[in-house]
This record gives sequence, C-alpha cells and structure tokens, in this order.
Amino acid sequence: MAAYIHHIATDVPETFYTREIARDFMKEHVADRDALNRILHRVYAMSDIDKRHSVIEELHAGKSGIFFDGETNKFLSPTTGQRNDLYTREAKKMYTRLAQKTLDESAFDKEDITHVITVSCTGFFAPGPDYFVVKSLGLSPATRRYHIGFMGCYAAFPALKMAETICAEQPDAVVLIVTLELCTIHLQHKTDMDALISASVFADGAASAIVSAREPEANRPAFRLNGLHTMLTPEGEKDMAWTIGDSGFDMVLSTYIPDIIEANLNGLLEPLLGASFDPNQFGYWAVHPGGRAIVDKVQNSLELKDDAVAPSREVLRNYGNMSSATILFVLEKILYHYPHTGKPVLGMAFGPGLTVETGFFETVNTQPKQTELQADTHAATPA
Repeated sequence: MAAYIHHIATDVPETFYTREIARDFMKEHVADRDALNRILHRVYAMSDIDKRHSVIEELHAGKSGIFFDGETNKFLSPTTGQRNDLYTREAKKMYTRLAQKTLDESAFDKEDITHVITVSCTGFFAPGPDYFVVKSLGLSPATRRYHIGFMGCYAAFPALKMAETICAEQPDAVVLIVTLELCTIHLQHKTDMDALISASVFADGAASAIVSAREPEANRPAFRLNGLHTMLTPEGEKDMAWTIGDSGFDMVLSTYIPDIIEANLNGLLEPLLGASFDPNQFGYWAVHPGGRAIVDKVQNSLELKDDAVAPSREVLRNYGNMSSATILFVLEKILYHYPHTGKPVLGMAFGPGLTVETGFFETVNTQPKQTELQADTHAATPA
C-alpha cells in the first residue's frame, strides 16, 4: 500500500538578514585583519544566499540581546545554556504555530492525526516538541509521539521513512511530521574556515508534512512515496559533524564536502537507478542546498539542466541552509509553485557521516496552487 505526502507547509522567523547585513556584521565583529575581511567578502559573495531568517533579532546596531550589546557595540558569546533557552522559547512557538497551520491547510482534522514525529538537531527540551504539538493542537492524548534528534540535514528522510512504515502497518494512520532547526543560535566568534562557512550558510526555519495511505483528494496535489534509501560514503566522517561545546554547538563543515559528494555520487546512485541511468528521467532533482557548491557539484556531475535544480537554488537564495527542514522547503516549492513535468522527483540530502539520503516522489493531482515561478509565500521583517 502506497503512502502519500498529502500536504507540506513551511514557516520561518519574522526577522531576516540580507547577505550584506550578515557579511558586514561578521567583517566588523569577527574579522581582525584585512586578509580575513577579504576572505569573508568572498565567502558571502559566493554563497548565492540573498537572505536568511533568524530568531536572533539583535545583530543590528542599537539592539541588545544575548548575542550583541547595543550600548557597547560588542558581539557577545552566550553560553550553551543561554542559547538552548532561546531555542526552547522560540522552538515551542514555531513548532506549535506550524503544526496548526499545517492542519488548517490540509484535508485532515485533528481527530485524524494518529502519530506525531518531530525533528531537530539544534536544541533540546523535555517534555519535547512532540508533546507540545499534541497539546497545542488538542490531539488525542493517546497520539503516538516520536522525536528524531541530532541527525542533521538529512533527518527529514528518516522521518518520512518512519511515517511510511507506520502507514504500511496501520493503513488508517495519519502521521504529522514537523521539522525545525534554529541553526543561527550557534553563531560563533571563531575565524577558522569551517566556522566562517557555517556562519555564512546556516539559517532558521521549520517545515512539516502530513503522510497517510489515504488516497489524496482529487483537487489537492500530493507526492506518492516510491522509495526512500540511505547510504554512507566511504569517506567524510570527519568532514561534517556536530559537537556540543561550552559556547553552543560546534559545526564541522569541511570545504571538502562538495568534492566528497561529487566523487561518490555515481556510486551511490547506480545501485538505485542502474549503471546506465538517465538523469533526465526525473523532472526535478530536489537536492538539499547545503551550500551552492553542493548543488553545483550534483548538477555538473549529472549534467542536469538548470530547471532540474531550480527549486533547490531558489530555497538556498531565499532561506539558506535550514538543516533538516530545508529539503521539505524544496519539495514544497516543487509541489505547489513549479510546473509539473509528469516525471518523478528525486530528492537527495546529505548529513553527518557522510550520510546520503535519497527518495523517489511521484506527483499526483498535479494542479499547483500557484503557477507563477519562484513565488515566495513568506512575509518577513528585515533586521
């Protein structure tokens, strides 16, 4: 029995920072020499990220908070505890807001939801986000709850696989998945290249999906799940990793990651697609835009047309890398805002390990909500 993604919704914090604001802040408060200023300028110029949303509101002159003292113009280094307090406060609001939005926009009622899966790797609290989603929506206290934590950018795929498995075992199940990452709360003072790249790409956002074996309503576009797979590359364990430090989570994001992906891409795809697979058999390649170089390497290695990765580049440009939530942003764009091609979609995300998750998605009821390309549904207030 097939499982379907019936609805996808997204949410971001109201505050956002343009590329120029983020770059100039780092140049003023982190760079301590001209050479580093030039490196920072190039890193941000090459990012292809125009803006990113953040729960941090004070990275602008005159405002004060745990990251910045507006009176002294000093960039602060909050403790991990302070950062996690911010995560707890903002994540609870965003999880519950998005869960309600998802239900309101879908064809399901709260009485239909049987399972809740929440996903995050950027903070912790207990009772967890799964608990608060159930309570805020007024779901049954018997709702089955799960939380997938600390898996990184690919974690939406294990959540979808869990939902698919639940639906196969319980045909009447309706699973609500909510992913949320507040990556920017781990902004660091460090000047090593890993830290500078992390600061230039990571952002905050949340995305959700409702998965069920129920046939989608005729007037609602949906994705049929046609296979979810996981693979490990033979190298890369030390090139992408999270560790918990005294001043936030330390992200290792090596500049070698795009090259590792490129070197292993065909070897990862051939067992799934065959040795002579045609990349054009897919209408879109929903590549997790962990950074511009990752999308570039996948596109160039497979000789994909620009249209095939346009949704990934749009999400990168408007939102940056929101870790686990990002791939659902890309799939949301494809489902509702891009012309449907009649071909399946191949989704792909990368994370610590180096782990590569892939999924095949077939669009059904292909009448998108909007026909205008690259529509941005989020209203926001610049910092």
